[in-house]
Amino acid sequence: MGRAERGGDHRGVGRSTWGRAAKLGALALLVIPLTTGCSVDEVLRFGWPVGVTPQAEQMRHLWTSAAVAALVVGVITWGAMFWAIIFHRKRKGGDDVPPRQTQYNLPVEIVFTVIPTIIVAVLFGFTVNVQNFVEKDDPDPAQTIDITGFQWNWDFAYPGSTAPNGQPVHTLGTSETIPLLVLPTGEKIKFVQRSNDVIHSFFVPEFLFKRDVFPDPEVNDQDNTWQVDSIDKEGAFVGRCAELCGSYHSQMNFEVRAISPQLFDRWMTLRKQVNPATGVGYTAGEALAAMNCGQLCTPQAYTTYPFTTDRTQRSASEPPVALPATAGS
Repeated sequence: MGRAERGGDHRGVGRSTWGRAAKLGALALLVIPLTTGCSVDEVLRFGWPVGVTPQAEQMRHLWTSAAVAALVVGVITWGAMFWAIIFHRKRKGGDDVPPRQTQYNLPVEIVFTVIPTIIVAVLFGFTVNVQNFVEKDDPDPAQTIDITGFQWNWDFAYPGSTAPNGQPVHTLGTSETIPLLVLPTGEKIKFVQRSNDVIHSFFVPEFLFKRDVFPDPEVNDQDNTWQVDSIDKEGAFVGRCAELCGSYHSQMNFEVRAISPQLFDRWMTLRKQVNPATGVGYTAGEALAAMNCGQLCTPQAYTTYPFTTDRTQRSASEPPVALPATAGS
């Protein structure tokens, strides 16, 4: 048998081996999502949480589209790379003459310049559209919430409402209690935020959006207002500070409690009244408990818990049992 025949047999076996490997790789890509128990929607979210606002959904769609586009480009690039490695590698017994060179090939260079430019331009256009949607402000929102961050907690106020002490209804977090930010579903909500000391960051993962909370935003030339068109799902959503702000930064948790507009109106009515049991205005938790509407009316946060600020404590700070039915003012 001649060398050419032997080479032909070798190449045939190589192609067959690479073909089987390619089929196995494609099969693995199909099987892995199924064996992990993930739905198609979960796979396409690429780890992002499910959003509960229209703004969050728009940002998730942008993320999914960009990730899919990147994967398509990656598959084409990897395919071209492995094709070149497999079919243009130096073979045993071959000569040392280099293959035909294609540098300074004008059509190829134009293609390699134009296509990435188009991809970047398209991604930029979609990004700007989503950013404009997320940043738009409605001149007449249904609710306005004042957010004040401080080391190391939050104060949520409802301007336009009046508590029994003559001040706007507000909820203040303490080291012992997680502040509850009670919001209605299905309504436009405007947030106005500022810090009393250092830079904090208001972040609710289900909103897929975070905004730095600056001290003196007017002086620092920051637009400290933002809106959501609606919260589309009732529930409790943990919120966090997403900016390193000091020793207890990781403990600046809060909880968004999204309830129906009817429940929210009842809650706000109670917040404006004196609690007969205490002789002062209802706290956020007391007003929720008085409505007795199930888990949504739990008087304390149940998505997170207070952390101890005692540096000498050596045991875990998570409470072993449910927290007592208390809440911040």
